[in-house]
Amino acid sequence: MKKTDIGVCLAMYGVCAFFLHMTLQLPKAAQIYPSCVIALLAGLTTLHVINMIRGAIREGVTSGFEDFKDFLPGQFFTILAMIIIYLVAMPYLGFYIASILFMTASLLFLRVKLWQIVLAEIAIFVLVYCAFTLFLEVHLPEGTLWEVWE
Repeated sequence: MKKTDIGVCLAMYGVCAFFLHMTLQLPKAAQIYPSCVIALLAGLTTLHVINMIRGAIREGVTSGFEDFKDFLPGQFFTILAMIIIYLVAMPYLGFYIASILFMTASLLFLRVKLWQIVLAEIAIFVLVYCAFTLFLEVHLPEGTLWEVWE
């Protein structure tokens, strides 16, 4: 077991509690799916805690910081900045355009081959469109920037 995993599990339980609080404010009919996802996340986190305890009994406890010896702060903070820009830009550009720009920029930054980027973007957008727009009928952000030209 790694001590660093304890913080991760506590954070995951915090995420579950936060989303459960938000979910309980929805109408009853809209609470079913998010509640199932939250229960699944909490269950998987609990399984991880059980495995951590087993590992601690079998192998002892380590700090876990040795896993970060190859940590690249420049890469991490650049991708973090891209994520923040993506989240800020999405209401203005819309989900699809902001996502294409974000995926392309981040994958190019990570030196992924261009053909793999194009293939990944096509696959993800087909899945998102089919799952959210067609199947679940969820309206993804269209972007307010385009209202200026209408």
